[in-house]
Amino acid sequence: MDGLQDILQGCIQEDSSAQESLYNRYSSLFLSMILRYVKRRDVAEDVLVEGFYKIFSKIDSFNGKGSFEGWMKRIMVNEALMELRKKNVLHLSVELNQASDRVDDVDHISRMSYEELLTLLDDLPPGYRTVFNMYVIEGYKHREIAEILDISINTSKSQLILAKKKMQELVKKKHDLTKLGS
Repeated sequence: MDGLQDILQGCIQEDSSAQESLYNRYSSLFLSMILRYVKRRDVAEDVLVEGFYKIFSKIDSFNGKGSFEGWMKRIMVNEALMELRKKNVLHLSVELNQASDRVDDVDHISRMSYEELLTLLDDLPPGYRTVFNMYVIEGYKHREIAEILDISINTSKSQLILAKKKMQELVKKKHDLTKLGS
């Protein structure tokens, strides 16, 4: 099965070869996305399997509005967030008035590679990492993040600001260590 429409039709009919084709087509993309939320690979793989189970069991509810990949992505993000909630690691309570949006001296982050950025993300606390992923990488708006995570819009904004600050601290620390090694 090559065409996405054929694969979708097969999945709706619960054809295992169509399900396997869909899994093979998207599993590496979604696993890398889930790993941005959930640090441990074994847990991320479990989240991936749960996500595909939901996709296969609810595929007939996809109404064709928007992209199918976007629909699946939302399911995978929700599964990753449920895993974080289950582990009780999402503590998102800082309001905007407690965080200022000041950018430090040099913006090293904008000059980093994607891989370096992902490595930095691993060092962020789960709440910061989650909001940063959702806003910067996945493209959610603060209103959507607030609804999904059941937090205020200001909390979403403050978590993003604090995530950026923390990343700048980590970049500065890395930069300073590199200068010392020279």
